Amino acid sequence: MKATIEHDDRIAKMTFASVYPHYLTKVEKKGRTKEELHQVIEWLTGYNEGKLQQLIEEKVTFEQFFRSAQLNENAYLITGVICGYRVEEITNSLTQQVRYLDKLVDELAKGRKMEKILRAG
Repeated sequence: MKATIEHDDRIAKMTFASVYPHYLTKVEKKGRTKEELHQVIEWLTGYNEGKLQQLIEEKVTFEQFFRSAQLNENAYLITGVICGYRVEEITNSLTQQVRYLDKLVDELAKGRKMEKILRAG
């Protein structure tokens, strides 16, 4: 799939708070926990549970969410297809970061071991 400027803009303006409940539903429906979801988000962004809650309450956009995140140095190891896009080939860095998060949530929901999701080896 070819990403467009409109697609990237739409992702940038989307609020994290609007997507978070979908992440939570997706993982809980597959037997994973909110704590595991938060562990994955913290690994990628550096946000602990308190900061995550604050960002949800402030209804920050994905652009704001990732602007102040401390992206994990191993995030580049997240590869594969999500939402029809090959993550490692996405050229817009914000869109790629959002898709990194989508990919991690997807792996969690699919029952992948936490060490693999967190690229521990």
